[in-house]
Amino acid sequence: MLRSMWFPKGDAGGQWDEAIVFLSDRSPVMKRIITHVGPCTLTRKRDAYVSLVQSILSQQVSMAAAAAMYNKLKASLPDKRVTPDRVTDFLRDADEQQLRDCGLSRQKRRYVQELTERFVDGRVPLKQFRKMSDQQIIESLTDCVGVGLWTAQMFLMFTLNRPDVWPVGDLGLRQNVVNHLGVKDREDWEAVETIGLPFSPWRTVACWYLWRSSEK
Repeated sequence: MLRSMWFPKGDAGGQWDEAIVFLSDRSPVMKRIITHVGPCTLTRKRDAYVSLVQSILSQQVSMAAAAAMYNKLKASLPDKRVTPDRVTDFLRDADEQQLRDCGLSRQKRRYVQELTERFVDGRVPLKQFRKMSDQQIIESLTDCVGVGLWTAQMFLMFTLNRPDVWPVGDLGLRQNVVNHLGVKDREDWEAVETIGLPFSPWRTVACWYLWRSSEK
């Protein structure tokens, strides 16, 4: 993936000011990128379940296709609200064509079904996430079929706004590390990991700026 499928927009209200000062002081390259991109608009997404459903739908399709699938799913549910209970009913009652129109192939249907069951029965301990470490949350999410490390890391960054995530498996991050930070090979994951260490504890924000640097 070149970047998160569900890139947040809007005003973050200065919540990342400390990170911006830290990164600018730590790296002249990051300071230049920050000046070029402007304020960090990374904002927290409110609905964890919706975020993960969107991530599953986005697998192996374009951003536009993923958005269309999600909108069709949303339109198929009562009050156009994507909740575990409503999705449970839809997966049970919809015919094959309705499911496929929403991008729910048999594989993705299985993934959404398991995710939904885990939200309903509490195996995804959402209420405990505030007290859990990044790694504990990753382990909880990746225990669910269809949710891999990259998806869990995007969840940490874009849904929970955890500040120190550095997803070396993301192609967009690796390419921009090559473009801006002197790593020679984007497939050298160890070098990408190492180059990000000085940006801790604000690697999420550094990653966000590196992603945005390729869009400006």
